[in-house]
Amino acid sequence: MNSLVRSLTFFLVAATLYSPIHAAEWGKPLGAVYDGPEGKPRPLTPPPPELSADERATIAVFERATKSVVFIANTAIQQDIWSLDVMEVPQGSGSGFIWSKQGHIVTNFHVIYGASSIKVTLGDRSEYEARLVGADPDHDLAVLQIQVPDGHAEPLAIGSSHDLRVGQKVLAIGNPFGLDHTLTTGVVSALGRTIKSMSNRTIEGVIQTDAAINPGNSGGPLLDGAGRLIGVNTQIVSPSGAYAGIGFAVPVDTVNRIVPELIKHGKLIRPGLGVSLVPDAMAKRWGIKGVIIGKVTRGGAADRAGLKGARETMMGQVQLGDIIVSAAGKPVATIDDLMDVMEAHKVGEQVSVEILRGNRREKVSVVLQAVN
Repeated sequence: MNSLVRSLTFFLVAATLYSPIHAAEWGKPLGAVYDGPEGKPRPLTPPPPELSADERATIAVFERATKSVVFIANTAIQQDIWSLDVMEVPQGSGSGFIWSKQGHIVTNFHVIYGASSIKVTLGDRSEYEARLVGADPDHDLAVLQIQVPDGHAEPLAIGSSHDLRVGQKVLAIGNPFGLDHTLTTGVVSALGRTIKSMSNRTIEGVIQTDAAINPGNSGGPLLDGAGRLIGVNTQIVSPSGAYAGIGFAVPVDTVNRIVPELIKHGKLIRPGLGVSLVPDAMAKRWGIKGVIIGKVTRGGAADRAGLKGARETMMGQVQLGDIIVSAAGKPVATIDDLMDVMEAHKVGEQVSVEILRGNRREKVSVVLQAVN
């Protein structure tokens, strides 16, 4: 009997000492004496013989384009309300990209709006003070310039946006939340979207993408699969302010038309009629469909073509000016509609304008003039 008890005791002690999980209960550390495979680094799974063709293409685009993407930080001058001390405080940051070998940088207007000083950081971590060359708030675009040594500025390759197709692969590079040179990928989700700029003008032909765009990506490039610029990342739609799968980019065809004007003139020289217009809200209140001419600039394009603005009659009443209902064959219902038609033409071109004068419809040819 004693021999049996001793045998059972030895068995229980041995089972306790040598059980693989003797030192731990379920869900707890196994203990320092445990020498099983779970307590050691796992063996590596052999890598594939080579990366996929899509991965190699994405890496190549990033490595080539990231040299042209910059980080933009700006400061604003503020005065302390108690001490009246004047100080520079950080105002915001965003992204941009190199446009020319002369150091021109393209970004969004809202990235540098209100800045007293702007600092640009290149891909090699070198920093430069930048000056504002020109801006177009209506399209949320701005051009900066830095003094960079020869050979240090590598412009992005320029693509086109008029031939984009929904489903096409796109890449976005920027500095979301200050995390520089972040790459995200996606597709063209839709084309021909419209968004509002800071000046409340409508931006037409906007590209919608699901590539992740977050605060700090603004002003950065949207690239096609070949690494060519197809848009400037501008806005997102998100209840929280963070990425929600809907981002917008100003199309490169618009950018490539406006940026040279900003570099040459500091502003966009627009073709126009040489008139001031009655706000859309008033036209809507009066039940008028079209754009009402408020005043015609003397000697301007509209004046030479015979267009008429509002005028006061001998009885002291205000008589409405001509109402523009179409231009260049396109219907005009709002001021935005008219400006979109104008922007599709150049200064000096002749455009047919259809007006409503009293109860008569008339067509007038106008040679477009330069307007601010």
